[in-house]
Amino acid sequence: MQGTKDGQMSTHLPAATITGPQTVLFATAVGIIVTNLFAPQTLVGLIGPSFGVDAAGFGLVAMATLLGYAAGLFFLVPLADLAENRALILRMLIAAAMAAGIATLAPTANALLIVLFVLGAACSAIQILVPIAASMAPPGQDGRVIGDVMSGLMVGILLARPLASLVADAWGWRAFYGLSAASLILLACVLAVSLPRRLPAARTSYGALIASLLGLLRDEPMLRRRALTAALVMAAFSLFWTAVALRLAQSPFDLGQRGIALFALAGAGGAAVTPLFGRAGDRGWTRSATIACHLVLIGAMALSAWAGSAVAATGWVPIALMGVSAVLLDIGVTGDQTLGRRAINLLQPKARGRLNGLFVGIFFIGGATGSMLAGIAWAWNGWPAVCSVGAAFGLAALLVDWIGGPE
Repeated sequence: MQGTKDGQMSTHLPAATITGPQTVLFATAVGIIVTNLFAPQTLVGLIGPSFGVDAAGFGLVAMATLLGYAAGLFFLVPLADLAENRALILRMLIAAAMAAGIATLAPTANALLIVLFVLGAACSAIQILVPIAASMAPPGQDGRVIGDVMSGLMVGILLARPLASLVADAWGWRAFYGLSAASLILLACVLAVSLPRRLPAARTSYGALIASLLGLLRDEPMLRRRALTAALVMAAFSLFWTAVALRLAQSPFDLGQRGIALFALAGAGGAAVTPLFGRAGDRGWTRSATIACHLVLIGAMALSAWAGSAVAATGWVPIALMGVSAVLLDIGVTGDQTLGRRAINLLQPKARGRLNGLFVGIFFIGGATGSMLAGIAWAWNGWPAVCSVGAAFGLAALLVDWIGGPE
């Protein structure tokens, strides 16, 4: 036992290989937690007016949780390389449940932004769960396990918007955060008895761990490249989903919260391809699959611009095309992030927590930037401006692919 106290155990503390039920548990957990990060994207049309916020400020509501999440990844997730992981995850889930509960009572927009920032930071527990799953994968199957867990993450991301819309339509936007608080408490209880213990091998201080983040970023070109492309595609993703609710509320769509919820369900189909990208990485197709993802993203933004250009009732075609563009966008983003996460988890096993924190923190900064720009682009020139900015992010990701060369 003394070896355990001194931090001598390997990061692969669970001796057993990950099982099917454990994979489902990890996927379900990350899916539940991540809903808090993306629900504000579809609720901005309700939250903003309830506090008197104008259209240009709508993006700040969606940005708050994403920015908090990035902060958590930089300053909380590195603790996974220092502290026992199960206890750390449970504490973060309790903090997230408390923040969600407080959000139901937020009296002002500024108070809500602060609470959502804290909620986002606590939800970074996701990026402690994913490395635990990866550490339990059989040799050579890291990509499969990560892809399977990521499918739960992507389903959570994609279902967050329709779930939030349906709850808000029935009981108001504050009710969503009450439901979230209850779900997080229940999840914490389940994980307390189901999650394996994991003690990291690192023997250092928290300050040294944080300082080491810059060293990892400097020494790992793969980390820099994959984090940059992930940030660019995440910016396009957040931009689209923050603004699309505003466009769908206008003619010729004229959708209410229930209609927007049903539309958001269309994007959930993109999560089905997540495991395929993990397997593509295992077969050595990372570069070609990544380029394909970025091309799909650009095509999705072009299609959504065309679909959104309709101004009069023209049947079901515009909404169908908009739905197809949402699915294509989600496929492009899911593929890039799954391939990137696989590459990052293969770099330095002993620094897995910090590497994941850096990678996901950087791409969520991209997501927060996209959410912020959604409000600005919408106020500037509406849907065409939103799609143009999104396509520009995709082109920038392709440029990184070209400059970086083979992986």
